[in-house]
Amino acid sequence: MDEASFFDTMLRNLRSTCKYYTGYPKDLGPSRVIHFTSERDFVQLLHQGHPVVVAFTIKCNLTKHLDKVLEEAAVEFYPHVKVMRVECPKYPGFCLTRQKKEYPFIEIFHSPEQARNDGKTVDPNVTKYSVQVLPFNYDVSSYGFREFFKRHGIRQSDTR
Repeated sequence: MDEASFFDTMLRNLRSTCKYYTGYPKDLGPSRVIHFTSERDFVQLLHQGHPVVVAFTIKCNLTKHLDKVLEEAAVEFYPHVKVMRVECPKYPGFCLTRQKKEYPFIEIFHSPEQARNDGKTVDPNVTKYSVQVLPFNYDVSSYGFREFFKRHGIRQSDTR
């Protein structure tokens, strides 16, 4: 009697077809969230030309839910949007430059463009870039990220 019950069949069908079902753990595969290691790696990631969602976090119970949301968003928007997580106690210098006092918070970095020199003499080996930073104030979910990207005209994937 290896036949699955009606309830098991219904749940399996629900998990495979419903995009917004969150009551059961999803199999997302390998993690696509990039962990912050240095500002140099962050700048190299920006130079790839993709928007970067950066979550500035600390270790607490509130960030457990955020970690799951980041994993889902990273898988859903890969490869056109990169998702990065910064643990602020490990990298306080990078987090303090954002001048925020409440954690966790999310910012979107995109559209790196070469900055103008404005007639100032600078070292020719140094290239300055300006990046548009948008504070994320939508619902912290894959749906919230999708709506945010739609509103700001950020390309999400080839299938849409």
